[in-house]
Amino acid sequence: MYFSRLRIQNLRNVVDLELELVRGFNAFTGANGAGKTSLLEAAYLLSHGSSFRTRQGEHLTRRGAADLALFGEIATAGSSHRLGLQRTAGRWIARIDGETPPNLAALFSACAVVGFDPGSHALISGSAELRRSFLDWGVFHVEHDFASWSRRFRRALQQRNALLKQDADDATISAWDEEFVQAAERLTAQRERYAAALASELTALLQIYLPELGAAAVEFRAGWDRSSPLGAVLAAKRQRDRLLGHTTRGPHRADWVLSFAQAPSHEHLSRGQEKLCAIACMLAQARLYQAQRGEWPVIVLDDFCSELDAAHQELALASLVRDGAQVLLSGTELPPRLVEFSSPQRWFHVEQGQARVLL
Repeated sequence: MYFSRLRIQNLRNVVDLELELVRGFNAFTGANGAGKTSLLEAAYLLSHGSSFRTRQGEHLTRRGAADLALFGEIATAGSSHRLGLQRTAGRWIARIDGETPPNLAALFSACAVVGFDPGSHALISGSAELRRSFLDWGVFHVEHDFASWSRRFRRALQQRNALLKQDADDATISAWDEEFVQAAERLTAQRERYAAALASELTALLQIYLPELGAAAVEFRAGWDRSSPLGAVLAAKRQRDRLLGHTTRGPHRADWVLSFAQAPSHEHLSRGQEKLCAIACMLAQARLYQAQRGEWPVIVLDDFCSELDAAHQELALASLVRDGAQVLLSGTELPPRLVEFSSPQRWFHVEQGQARVLL
């Protein structure tokens, strides 16, 4: 999978920019604040509907502009599509080949982008919400009904929480518990399957990236004690949930935890080791996507060269460049050793939201 063309309108400091990209290694260099990250962010938004820099969509639109618009031409193993994503009046509107799909999930299923950025270490040391989002992106691209079950679960959770706040009677809450449990069990089974496959890829990579920490392990946590049926857990916690006004057990509390023989908790890791874990997570997810779908997702690497040492830069890029994945990489400059090693097929200089082709 790769972008052949990307057009960006009113994203941060970019007014109107069109890029012709190559299938392999695309590099973007320039001074801090030139707009390099925004170009990678555009590709990421078309796949996620959110930025790797912020969860607040209102901060994405260029100051003084009414709307933000992104357009991409993407080629996959069997087809090509024209994708569009517009943010107007505080909401996203998607387009696929000139048509409006029934929901945003249809757009995201057509476009797979994974990324690493200076804040990616939070995947290891940050909130469970970040790790759930990371996991669910992968599940979404494997399990075709994951999006619909996710919507069912969110609706059941919202209804149950509303009833808890209203102090509704047990019979009314129990009626929603049935829908909650059905959706929760389905989502959890899908997450467990994906987590097991991801763990196999990830632990192998971590033996290469961080051998000094010993064997790595990934533990998936469902969000409740699986030794008891979820319905029984909800019933047992109902009074506490009433007092708190929200549901305390279920897939919305799920998490996964990475540990090592010599570092059983993320608190034992340095910031540099957290970053190496994060890049390994991204690469493991990309490899798993390739194994399951027969093609690589697009890889975005923001400020990559300042985050990893030269040896790990080469290690991370080696298989991606060799196997033909499209890589979009940004930095203030490209180290000569990286240029010699990977030889960008297209190199842009970015300045004040505009990009000029150097190579």
